[in-house]
Amino acid sequence: MAALIRRGLSEQGLTVDVAGTGEEAVGMARASSYDAIVLDVILPGIDGFETCRTMRSDGVWSPVLMLTARGALEDRVAGLDGGADDYLTKPFSFAELLARLRALVRRGQSERPTIIEVGELRLDPATHQVWRGEAEVELSAREFTLLEVFMRRPGHVLSRSQLLEQAWEYDYEHRSNIIEVYMRYLRLKIDQPFGVSSLETVRGAGYRLRKDGGH
Repeated sequence: MAALIRRGLSEQGLTVDVAGTGEEAVGMARASSYDAIVLDVILPGIDGFETCRTMRSDGVWSPVLMLTARGALEDRVAGLDGGADDYLTKPFSFAELLARLRALVRRGQSERPTIIEVGELRLDPATHQVWRGEAEVELSAREFTLLEVFMRRPGHVLSRSQLLEQAWEYDYEHRSNIIEVYMRYLRLKIDQPFGVSSLETVRGAGYRLRKDGGH
């Protein structure tokens, strides 16, 4: 597959290097500034998740597209939490791979903080910890994932459909009231005990996390 991807990208006029192991990929990424990196999850040595985390900890901010044969939400979350910018599930079309790479290259390199902060709310994707001010807030795995979706887009209105796609499996029953249930759970944990209101309901549109994180 690596040889086929290399040939396809080369035919598009791109210069391509191929690493055979995760360790080799880290060394190459340290030595050269790549416009984008295609990273398979299943690699000899350290896997793609660990490879990506190591690159980010070393200050390598080239956009990373993860390739995985596994489409489970947990694998997608692990890749994004490890610093990946996008993911593509096998089998995939080369046209889609190329389109996603073009989008990542247009976005360019940008250093991302290890801990996400919105007002007094802080979230650490690596350790799955959340704080409001100095107080740590205990969240379930699903509550954490939902909050992370909001904290990566503060001030944006997110529809029920968007939240289901990003925090649940794509085939989850869209008529379910699961979003309403978990929004109530989150408010009971990150807002109510602190006397603030950060998660807003936008009637007819969806939900929004205030840019100030609530006061």
